[in-house]
Amino acid sequence: MAQDRVESVERALTVLDVFDSTQDRFTLAELASATGYYKSTLLRLLSSLERFDYVQRGQDGCYRLGHAPVRLARRHLPTRQLEAWIQPILESLAQASGETAALVEVTGSHAECRLASVSDSPLRHELRPGQRWRVEHEVSPAWDFPGGIMVCRQITHAEEMPPLWLTLSGPSSRLTPALADRHLNVALAELKRRPAER
Repeated sequence: MAQDRVESVERALTVLDVFDSTQDRFTLAELASATGYYKSTLLRLLSSLERFDYVQRGQDGCYRLGHAPVRLARRHLPTRQLEAWIQPILESLAQASGETAALVEVTGSHAECRLASVSDSPLRHELRPGQRWRVEHEVSPAWDFPGGIMVCRQITHAEEMPPLWLTLSGPSSRLTPALADRHLNVALAELKRRPAER
C-alpha cells in the first residue's frame, strides 16, 4: 500500500540491491549511475548504512557490503544447520593444527568465508565470516596473501547450496601443504562420521 511506504528506507534498500552483483566494490559515481540518485542523497544514505555496518568504505573511497547482511543471513535456518554441523569441526581443526580453519563458499568468481575458527597464535591468518576475495585459481578458492598459505578441500552439502570448501590457513613459515592435508583429512573424516541434517 502506497501510504505504508517509507521513501528513505526504500532508497537505502535500492542502494543495497546494487551490491547483488559480481562486482564487489563501487565508487560513488557508479552507485549514482546504478540508482539514479544524486551523489548528495547517496552520501547521506551510505553514511547511515555504514554506521550500521551494511556497507563499508575502503581507503580507496569505494563501497562494499559490510558484515551486517552476512550476520543476518547466518540466522537463516539452512545456515544455522550448517553451523551446527561444521563449527565444531572447525574448532577441533584449529586447535589440532594451531592454524585458522574456515568454511568457504564459492559463488561465481568470488569466495566468501562462511564460518571460521581463528588460531590462538599471535602470528596467524585473520579470517572472519563475511570476508570475500576473488578466486584466482580454477581448481581452488585459496586466498593468496603475503607470507601465508591456504589449503582448501571441497566438501559436499545440500544440493541447493553453492560449492563449499574446508580450508586451513596460516603463515607459510609454519604451515606446509603436506601438514595442512594431514589435518584436513582428519577433519573430513570426522565430517563423514557426522552427516549433516537435511
